[in-house]
Formats: sequence, C-alpha cells, structure tokens
Amino acid sequence: MNRLDLAGRVAIVTGGARGIGLAVARRMVVSGASVSIWDLDPAAAEESRAALAADGTVTAEVLDLTDEMAVADAARRTAAAHGKIDILVNNAGITGGNMPSWEIPAEQWRRVIDVNLNAPFIVASAVVPHLLANGWGRIVNVASVAGKEGNPNAAHYSASKAGLIGYTKSLAKELAQRNVLVNCVTPAAAKTDIFRQMTEAHINFMLSKIPMGRFVEVEEIAALICWLATPDCSFSTGAVFDVSGGRATY
Repeated sequence: MNRLDLAGRVAIVTGGARGIGLAVARRMVVSGASVSIWDLDPAAAEESRAALAADGTVTAEVLDLTDEMAVADAARRTAAAHGKIDILVNNAGITGGNMPSWEIPAEQWRRVIDVNLNAPFIVASAVVPHLLANGWGRIVNVASVAGKEGNPNAAHYSASKAGLIGYTKSLAKELAQRNVLVNCVTPAAAKTDIFRQMTEAHINFMLSKIPMGRFVEVEEIAALICWLATPDCSFSTGAVFDVSGGRATY
C-alpha cells in the first residue's frame, strides 16, 4: 500500500478492533499517524492494539459508544495520551438482523439507531472541541449504500445510515469555515463479522446488486477513508463518497 500524508496526526477509529475499522487503523499507522482504537470488545481491542503497535503508536479505549460520560472520558484520555486529536473515523456499527420492517421489535430498532446514528453524534460532539482547538480536523463517517437506497428487510439499518448521511452534511456545514472537514463513505457490503448478523438470503441479495459481482474488500474502503483524513482532501466537505462497485445510482 502507498503511504499517505498522515505524519504527526492523531486519529480515533471507532470499531477499530476488526473489519473496516482495523483496516483503517492499520493504513493510518503505516502512513505515520498515531491511532486510538475505540471498541466494545476488550480482548479484540488489545489484540489489535498490540499487532499495530509494532508499526507505530497505538492505544485502545474499551467503551460503549452510546454512553456520553464514557465517550467524554475516552476523548480526554486519548488527548492526554497522544497530545491532541486530529481525526475521527466513526466506523462502529451493527445490522440488527434481517426481517420485514413491521416485524422489527421496537427495542431492536432503537438499538440499531443508537449504535449507528446516536453514537457517531455523541462521539463527534466530544471530539469536535479538540479539532477546533487544533485549528484543523477531519471527520469521516462510515455510512452505507443502504442509507441511499433502502435495503428491504433492513429498514432499521438503512434508516440509521440515511440519518448518518444527513448528520454528516449538517455537521460539515457548521464546521466548513473552521478548517474541519466532515465527509462520509457509503460502501457496498464487505465480508466482515457483521455478516454474522445477516441471513444468507440478504447476503445474496446484496451481492446481486453489485455490478462488479463481488463484495468490497475492507482495504479498499480504508484507502478512501484514510485519504479523506489527509490534508490532500482540502475542498470536499459534506460529501458522500461511494465504494459500491457500481451499485450506487446517485
């Protein structure tokens, strides 16, 4: 992989212990950034931190991203450990399973919205003051092509990702003149642990929608996310970047 311009930057990657988040953290570390992995799984977070630490400075925070106090404390610890915060990648998410929308239990709907939409808001609200203090920052939210098109039997997931796209655009406009850029990516499905939350029929449906005829690799998503976190991305904010193998139509 080519080296990006992230020397001296400090990044938070939520859900950074596996899948897309781990690929992002790895790409950032080899590109010169210091990284803090934020994850709910203590064992996976420590395993990933140790593996990446061979190439750079990596710390880990174990927390529930929907807990405002825990997030605020983690942001303070990260800033203290690394000296600052420059970049936030809101990657953590869940699918909530597959079923017709009228069969989704209300509590399950709330949990998906909480993790996929409320948590990025809570984390960004804690991190943005640090970015403003630096006078420079990048936020990348990981949404989904489902948020643009609405996948059947995944209304809760689709709605949460559509909301994240809207939040990205609003936050970007608020920060547009503060040298903090906010963008989101809308990948097609990648083969990660999140597949365990889906039915085989839904997985096959998603594959059938991709003109390239394959699932996206996490490294391909990470490449775009990490570029969006560099100074080279200087005039794109509030934008939605597709990584969909030709699926997206707008």
